[in-house]
Amino acid sequence: MKRMLSGIKPTGALTLGNYIGALRQFVSYQDEYEMIAFIANLHCITVYQEPKELRKNLKDAVALYLAAGLDPEKATIFLQSDVHEHAQLGYILACHTYMGELNRMTQFKDKMAKGENNLSAGMYTYPCLMAADILLYDADYVPVGEDQKQHVELARDIANRFNNRYSPTFTLPEPLQAKVGARIMSLANPSIKMSKSDPSNNGCIYLLDDLNLVKNKIKRATTDSYNEITLDKEKQPGIYNLLEIAASLSNKSLKEMQEEYAGKSYAYLKENVSEIVCASLKDIQEKYNDIINSNMIDDVLKQGQEKASRIAYKKLAKVQRKLGLEISK
Repeated sequence: MKRMLSGIKPTGALTLGNYIGALRQFVSYQDEYEMIAFIANLHCITVYQEPKELRKNLKDAVALYLAAGLDPEKATIFLQSDVHEHAQLGYILACHTYMGELNRMTQFKDKMAKGENNLSAGMYTYPCLMAADILLYDADYVPVGEDQKQHVELARDIANRFNNRYSPTFTLPEPLQAKVGARIMSLANPSIKMSKSDPSNNGCIYLLDDLNLVKNKIKRATTDSYNEITLDKEKQPGIYNLLEIAASLSNKSLKEMQEEYAGKSYAYLKENVSEIVCASLKDIQEKYNDIINSNMIDDVLKQGQEKASRIAYKKLAKVQRKLGLEISK
């Protein structure tokens, strides 16, 4: 069975974009692939996090993984920091990554272009840790959004470099993008991604939002003055975004959704999308409440850590032998 790996960085509460672009993909693939789905908590601290809030976000993320449908008997679920090989391989891969490659990484470039000060070294080198996350488990596929494909490409470049220098060691991962929903946009500003860091609270739907609040956010979603529901992403980015949300949660194509709403008003579209979104969130929130009030999270993380550690230990030991770091092995 081919292996698939992905993780979410819960620097804040998980969003509808996280669910559509990542969690639903994890669930849909867990019967087809050996799924490794971790919580990328080391990546969270590239910028300051209030410890109490971070702990809550991590616990919520695990609960939402499970509430969304990930089965711990099929998927390996764990905290990144519980498997120490991630950080160690991350440093080793940093020693096989060129500064020019890191300078070209989009997130770092964007922050530098904005003139942000006091960027941490972790912000600069985190792509090396992300490569370690992937290569440590010989992942065949990595489901990603449009903005994450660059990281998989860097992981492939590093793996190729290492394999050529020391002999075949790492599997070259392939990025896997969803046809619909890979990049859900802000409801308030459909030119930017729906994000936990969205400056407008109206633009982002959180998985644990009150459902009445969700309805109001969708009702206020930015549209346009064309008064026609089409699939023109350039002229009608807000309408396109609502159609993509509806299509993703309904398991339909964008064309099918557009045809369903053809001739309808924007108010009708928003009302219907609200019903679709709230139905999904209601189910997730009910399961989340059951999970968060049980002992399930500790048990799942312990089981996931043990399984992931067995794989990671063997891979890191192999890497270190090839590097000459081990004396007696």
